[in-house]
Amino acid sequence: MMAELNGVNSDENKVTENTTFSADADANIRLMEQYLRVGVNFDILERKIKIGGKIAGFFFIDGFVQEDAIEKMMTYFFSLKEEDIQDIDTFLMRGIPYTEVETVKTLGMAVTQFLSGVTIAFIDGFTEAVAIDCRTYPMRSVMEPWKDRVLRGSRDGFVETLVSNAALMRRRIRDPKFSIEMFGVGERSRSDVAVCYIEDKIDAKLLQKIKNQIQAIKVESLTMNMESFAECMLKTKWINPFPKFKYSERPDTATAAVLDGNIVIMVDNSPAVMIIPTSVFDIIEEPDDYNFSPFVGTYLRWSRFIFTLVTFLLTPTWLLLVNNPQWVPEWLKFITITDEVTVPLLMQLLILELAVDGLKLAAVNTPTMLSTPLSIVAGIVVGEYAVNSGWFNPETMLYMAIVTVGTYSQASFEMGYALKYMRVLTLVLTQIFGLTGYIIGIVVCVLTISLNTTISGKSYIYPLIPFSGKMLKRKLLRVRLPHGEANQEK
Repeated sequence: MMAELNGVNSDENKVTENTTFSADADANIRLMEQYLRVGVNFDILERKIKIGGKIAGFFFIDGFVQEDAIEKMMTYFFSLKEEDIQDIDTFLMRGIPYTEVETVKTLGMAVTQFLSGVTIAFIDGFTEAVAIDCRTYPMRSVMEPWKDRVLRGSRDGFVETLVSNAALMRRRIRDPKFSIEMFGVGERSRSDVAVCYIEDKIDAKLLQKIKNQIQAIKVESLTMNMESFAECMLKTKWINPFPKFKYSERPDTATAAVLDGNIVIMVDNSPAVMIIPTSVFDIIEEPDDYNFSPFVGTYLRWSRFIFTLVTFLLTPTWLLLVNNPQWVPEWLKFITITDEVTVPLLMQLLILELAVDGLKLAAVNTPTMLSTPLSIVAGIVVGEYAVNSGWFNPETMLYMAIVTVGTYSQASFEMGYALKYMRVLTLVLTQIFGLTGYIIGIVVCVLTISLNTTISGKSYIYPLIPFSGKMLKRKLLRVRLPHGEANQEK
């Protein structure tokens, strides 16, 4: 029977993904059994029945199939007569009481769809398999993401199922020009990647560039989903620590980006989406800026800008002034250290930088029921006892606490860590070279931001370079451009 398959002989090694199906259902069923190793995989289910006097075989994946839908279809199949399945077109018209159905001609197409959860059916006399998309995925509820929380606004968030994420965006954009194109990435994982855009608002050249890059990806699998995809898309050295993309787990944020003429990329099994193009102003922006009145939104945005500067400059500036007390005016004398310094200030600051990261890791890996003891240990032992023991001065602890709060105010983890790296570099340069090192550190940070590589090829500090007064106003103040101008500015 195997020899009856087009392009296949008795040598099983010659069975490839380009193998086409024959009109013999038994041969097609055995081919699938062989290729999928049905006897080894406990979750691959097979059911052979007769429909209108013809042999039919069905393949399911346990956990992906909607049992109620399959049960109803099976009941309908048993009622079919021979004239209902004369050929595949007649069968699709009369014999399938379901919407999402298509035919596949090759083994590779059938296996790819099957492994994504689609039910595959073979019927004697048909040279094509029938793919019935009645799948369902295990998924958590659509609830507000832990990271992108807001004070006011919608409380839903993306999940790990791409179809559900697409539905969350479709619910908000009822425009026929809103498109979601699907691509497959990864020779083994065959991960689904969706590109979302509005046809008459997007930069056509950028869109085509993104599509070409996705289709050119040659990788075995997207092991870490979105991050693996991002590294495949941007083939450059990742020495620059500032984020190349903006990620969001909020459907309203992604929808707003699409309506502004941006591209949103979704990867299956990832609850976050990627927004392209991205500038440093986009990354600092948060949904709460638009959930309040323009005045309050502008205040929140400027507070975040100030915290960003404080996060980077506070400890290097303080170290510079402490090392040069003659530069400190009388009204700032309180910042100087009056107690004995047993550990060099630079070493204190570097130890605290590392300790903050240690507390972050501990908080992530600590069970919820043990979070209170962790807070007590962090507050009493690391705080009070560290000062009393002489390891740290109170001023050092205070300024590092302010820096930590400023870091947590960042919507992007990557931005927070990038500022941390720049801050540590500036601290070391300030300690070694004084004012010259302090200035060099700031210049290096500014150049690192200005020269950061983005996937779109556009400037990372737009609308400063290239300059756009209207867009700069929008980025600095909580205002929206008049209808149509946002797309023109892009």
